[in-house]
Amino acid sequence: MPIETLGLIAGNGKFPILFAKAAKAKKIRVIAAGVKGDTSWLLKPFVDKISVFHVGELQKLFNFFKQEGVKDVIMAGQVNPKNLFDDRVTLDKEFQELYTALQDRKADTIFSAVANKLKENNMELLDSTLLLRDYMAPRGTLTKRGPTLIELADIEFGKNIAKAMGSLDVGQTVVVKEKAIVAIEAMEGTDQAILRGGGIAQKGAVVVKVSKPQQDFRFDVPVVGPKTIQTMQKARCSCLAVEAGKTLIIDRDSFINLANKADICIVAA
Repeated sequence: MPIETLGLIAGNGKFPILFAKAAKAKKIRVIAAGVKGDTSWLLKPFVDKISVFHVGELQKLFNFFKQEGVKDVIMAGQVNPKNLFDDRVTLDKEFQELYTALQDRKADTIFSAVANKLKENNMELLDSTLLLRDYMAPRGTLTKRGPTLIELADIEFGKNIAKAMGSLDVGQTVVVKEKAIVAIEAMEGTDQAILRGGGIAQKGAVVVKVSKPQQDFRFDVPVVGPKTIQTMQKARCSCLAVEAGKTLIIDRDSFINLANKADICIVAA
């Protein structure tokens, strides 16, 4: 049965906008639940209705979707991890029960619990790349410059480490310099990990971003875009390696053009 209405839980960045535009092109009604302090106001023109919630207002979010007849839900974009530890954030009864029952605070654990809560409320969380297959990284070298032999060795080395970290749900990105791991992504996100690694490596580090071995594409999908390249420039990194078919690229033309201008190599393998 074709999807007529989608609920969009929209975090920060351009991912929610990209998804909403793709849904609009297919004439799918999009009901967006924004996160206060995270969701861009630029999302509004691309959705049919939007309401903004504080982190922790899970019951209000569910009620909003139910009132709008939402049965299928997509998660797109990150939520600032600082919200998990902010004393000013008030959790409603629904979220408090979910949070208390968690065995740990890893991303997959939290999002899986939210998915289960949605199911209890007769809503299904769908693959967040559902309408965005054309935006996934194609296999090959995406820039004019290909990787050097040293960069290739660092990519191979870093890929194995990144997969191991992903299996532990620590992060999906590692920064490598001459087969030394100079940074591993944790809760702070990819950009901060790149800046940390670049600060240690000084210049010429390789950034490797992969999916988790058991990646759940309903949430936490690897995403790169122009901001990734801008951050790599600041950190004086030389090469970005992503996983083909499993990494979402935002603004592909701008992403590649920026990399070419900065002499940064992009490889999807």
